[in-house]
Amino acid sequence: MTGEPDLRTLLSDMRPELNPGRYVFTMAEGGVPSGVSPVVTVAEPEGLTLVVSQADADAAGMAYDYVAGWITLRVHSALAAVGLTAAVSRALADADLSCNVVAGFHHDHLFVPYEQAERAVEILRRLAA
Repeated sequence: MTGEPDLRTLLSDMRPELNPGRYVFTMAEGGVPSGVSPVVTVAEPEGLTLVVSQADADAAGMAYDYVAGWITLRVHSALAAVGLTAAVSRALADADLSCNVVAGFHHDHLFVPYEQAERAVEILRRLAA
């Protein structure tokens, strides 16, 4: 199935959904620790970045300093679509909210400050309307 490339459709159909739990960005040397199930991995020259549940990070003794809520945009966006990340990040930036965006094959995922995650979902719903 091909993803949606049209920005207007992407925005109106994005259906932001807050996933349960708290998530953190952390680093792993030598691979993913046993018992840790990352939702995102990024290989960088400095090491392996993981986004994991805060509970997994705590159990594995992994350091972190940013606790996030995880929002999934339920629209199937095309990887070549132009403007979705910009529109979403602008709306959140205008509300003084940080946003870390990760594109999956089917959906875009946003990591926002945990305490502000529900507010972020409401901002995105207004953007979609």
